[in-house]
Amino acid sequence: MAKTSTKRGLWLFKEEPNHYSYMDLEKDGATVWSGVKNALARQHLRKIKAGDRVLYYHTGTERAIVGEARVMTDATNDLDSGDPKAVVVKIAPVLRWAAPVTLEEIKKEPIFVDWELLRISRLSVMPVSAQQWRRLEEMSRQNAKIGEGA
Repeated sequence: MAKTSTKRGLWLFKEEPNHYSYMDLEKDGATVWSGVKNALARQHLRKIKAGDRVLYYHTGTERAIVGEARVMTDATNDLDSGDPKAVVVKIAPVLRWAAPVTLEEIKKEPIFVDWELLRISRLSVMPVSAQQWRRLEEMSRQNAKIGEGA
């Protein structure tokens, strides 16, 4: 009998904070993640399952990971878009990070050198390895301590 994997996917979603910020997600309690047009980002989005974890990245002038969300639904076709290739998932907020982790900080870490965030700057949905996720959480905690003057 095959063992069923309970491993959850880890992802990063990028959004302009003036379009839909992490605070907007917290206020709304959940949202349907739609409007992804890039073919590779759509391929990633199709792999997403309910229960997967998402890093929420603010683009534009912020350029930082600001929080975590959880995927509430498996990826499905976006029947409202009129585009047969469009895909959506529903996400809900989990935790606003105590301190953001900026793109500049990420660029300084060797673990991220091959990550799509650095290689394909326009990509809005991408996988995150467990090792990368752990390092990003560590960086946020370190930034929070620095902000506290510790």
